[in-house]
Amino acid sequence: MLKDKTIVVGVTGGIAAFKVVSVVSSLKKMGANVRVIMTRSATEFIQPLTFRVISNNPVHVEQFEEPKVWNVEHISLADSADLFLIAPATANIIGKIANGIADDLLSTTVMAVQAPVLIVPSMNVKMYNNPIVQQNIAKLKEYGYLFMEPNEGLQACGDVGKGRLPEPDEIVARVVYELAPKDFRGKKVVVTAGGTREAIDPVRFLSNPSSGKMGYAIAEAAYLRGAEVVLVSAPTHLKASQGIRVIPVISAQQMYEAVLSEVEDADVVIKAAAVADYTPVKVAEHKIKKGEGNLTIELTRTPDILAELGKRKKVGQILVGFAAETQNLLENAKSKLERKNADLIIANDVSIKGSGFGVDTNKVTILSRNGKEILPMMSKKELAHRILDRVLNFMNDFTAKS
Repeated sequence: MLKDKTIVVGVTGGIAAFKVVSVVSSLKKMGANVRVIMTRSATEFIQPLTFRVISNNPVHVEQFEEPKVWNVEHISLADSADLFLIAPATANIIGKIANGIADDLLSTTVMAVQAPVLIVPSMNVKMYNNPIVQQNIAKLKEYGYLFMEPNEGLQACGDVGKGRLPEPDEIVARVVYELAPKDFRGKKVVVTAGGTREAIDPVRFLSNPSSGKMGYAIAEAAYLRGAEVVLVSAPTHLKASQGIRVIPVISAQQMYEAVLSEVEDADVVIKAAAVADYTPVKVAEHKIKKGEGNLTIELTRTPDILAELGKRKKVGQILVGFAAETQNLLENAKSKLERKNADLIIANDVSIKGSGFGVDTNKVTILSRNGKEILPMMSKKELAHRILDRVLNFMNDFTAKS
């Protein structure tokens, strides 16, 4: 996602500076070229050597240090950036930028940068709530600077409130979002995820091993690419980005109702959830106690969400379904494509090791009425983008024909 991207990270003098080591490490692992600028105060909290080793680049501190090649350092750093991240951002650096003060390498470089600047404040809650600081933040937002809200909680000084640096994974996710192509901007994408649960009694239910990882990966990928994303999620331990609207459901019936309430204005619907095909006719009011002999539970069919969506599909709306199979993969998937009036079916043999439920990888075949594409084993995050690429092709083809 970040291959060939250069991210300049400005680190200022706050106790949270140690968290930025993990940020730099994650960005580096994702393929980014990371260049770090530290203020003198920042070096009191963490040594430049740490960032030099993690980033595999020189760390810049002094404005007038002797350059290894002849260039104006703050200009070359500014010009190299695809995104400029300042974390932690103290009240001092926010005030300097807001008022055009450039008296060290970091503030001077920010004045020259043309790329997006993402500022992540971190400071004592009283400082953060100071009207001067808030006025400076508001002023910079008007100028187009990007901000992340600090987290709330116990601070190093002992105070409790807003001012903690967001966690490294939250910062990395925001950086990825800002740099991702926005080819789904203006589109609404509805995604389902997880395995539904059909109650037997107050403590038991029928379900399946779905972790929701595939659906959540698709929702995240669509969000990164600029879509308005609605994620209808059965129970899962996963957490979606704040920009994704999550509708939690439990049963197949609840998922059916939630999806149908959102599809009217949807451009794309991707049904990645593992929905129960049957549900108990009656749910016991109290826990069923073990007794002599066998127990028989009468089941009835749940609503067929994908088939209903296929019936209601509007012109130009793209419908994607999944077919998790253990035999006759392509025959069953092709039948599903036709019967449900879907545009794409993502077929995966869940009996293959590393493919299907509860793992981070998947091996699928993408079927359409024009043919099939057999994909190798890959991460669900990568597969999510491959699926969206195919959806985008459908959308572009429809636009070209209309």
